[in-house]
Amino acid sequence: MWLQKEITLKSRSRGFHIITGEILNSLPELKTVKTGLLNLFIQHTSASLTINENVSPDVRKDMELHFNKMVPENAPYYEHTLEGSDDMPAHIKSSLLGPSLIIPVKDGKLNLGTWQGIYLCEHRNYGGSRRVIATINGE
Repeated sequence: MWLQKEITLKSRSRGFHIITGEILNSLPELKTVKTGLLNLFIQHTSASLTINENVSPDVRKDMELHFNKMVPENAPYYEHTLEGSDDMPAHIKSSLLGPSLIIPVKDGKLNLGTWQGIYLCEHRNYGGSRRVIATINGE
């Protein structure tokens, strides 16, 4: 079985947001997959996807603080500045984390670890809605 869908995620503020539920609600077909893979690909250059701790909000806050320190705004060597002070750092952060995830599927569920969740990493102050392409392959 192959299935591909475009999921539009609601607009979120800058930061790391758990979107596991939103993804699952958009993919009821996943329940029919006994063994397979889910590929998620975000169609943007200033946001990214990752998997991390899904319980403690402190982890998401610390991730945002660390990435902002590691990739600061207004660095004097940035040349790409026309779209705002958060834009070039957003591109760098997006490249560091990446645009896609591959998640195993088992018995109609994502085969994530106990404390794992899917994050939307919104690197712009006002990124707007985000499009994710979900591709399911399995039996």
